[in-house]
Amino acid sequence: MPAEVLQHAASEMLDWQGSGMSVMEMSHRGQEFGRILEAAEADLRELLSVPANFRILFMQGGGLGENAIVPLNLSRSKTVDFVITGSWSQKSLKEARRYAPTHVVASNEADGHTRLPDATTWQLSQDASYVHLCSNETINGIEVHELPDLKALGSNAPLVIDFSSHVASRPVDWSRVGLAFGGAQKNLGPAGLTLVVVREDLIGHALAICPSAFDYKTVADNHSMYNTPPTFAIYMAGLTFQWLKRQTEGGHQGVAAMEARNIAKAALLYDYIDQSQFYENKVARDCRSRMNVPFFLRDESRNEAFLSGAKAAGLLQLKGHKSVGGMRASLYNAMPLEGVQALVSYMRQFEKTQA
Repeated sequence: MPAEVLQHAASEMLDWQGSGMSVMEMSHRGQEFGRILEAAEADLRELLSVPANFRILFMQGGGLGENAIVPLNLSRSKTVDFVITGSWSQKSLKEARRYAPTHVVASNEADGHTRLPDATTWQLSQDASYVHLCSNETINGIEVHELPDLKALGSNAPLVIDFSSHVASRPVDWSRVGLAFGGAQKNLGPAGLTLVVVREDLIGHALAICPSAFDYKTVADNHSMYNTPPTFAIYMAGLTFQWLKRQTEGGHQGVAAMEARNIAKAALLYDYIDQSQFYENKVARDCRSRMNVPFFLRDESRNEAFLSGAKAAGLLQLKGHKSVGGMRASLYNAMPLEGVQALVSYMRQFEKTQA
């Protein structure tokens, strides 16, 4: 979370804009929260340039929840195509199998999730209900920098993207997307809020077993308030949207500014790793994530010393995911360039002391 957003929220914690109550105490049906929700949706639509024929839904359950909610709404009992790019797309496939037939059109598992399967090699189904793609894999450090054009690949299925971990870090080409979903806790706000942006023609086809609170039509018809929404998380995300709109970089503003900033942050870290004989990154250069940079010490017996020294230097949560090991630096929107500079400086110093 940006420090500026946290400070703003702290100033309103006990009394939101003279209402005499905290956002956490408001009725979600009251005028005060109605204003918060309306502003958040409008700001997000502007930030991500969401077309008018897409609905923005504020839901709960996280990305893992959407792994079930998406097939319950979109599968129509037809095959769902999956592109396996890492750990999260594997989880999505496993969950979707509970509700619909599935087909893996391509996978990078054989090479350890270190490169993206070429879209021209995908074995797409003739009549898929949709194609699922995780556009940024946090654990494996892979990012799809250009979304595929399914029509050019011979498929009329809508593309569903899980953009949990890089939403608002770059623009979205909505002409190639039918639905995008993501948990807010990486780039947009605290845990508890899940964002769904869905094209209107995909709404209204939920399976009979779909719970009413997860039926996109029900949620859309009730303006994300069919059940009590995560009010405080929406408020915090709304403040983050406003912060994002104010950001400028190299003549750009908003999400375009964040993309320029994120490119610079990632390049700084990757460039240092690539020239080092002490560290390595195993992901192909054309699909490296700007948000999540996994790296390894070539001598892993020094891992604990590296982490201990990093903690002493105020550099936290660098341990890699337990399934892959090594290290991982997450460079989400709120991480300033100075934070990456501090990490590179520490990595350089640690390398010198271990030589």
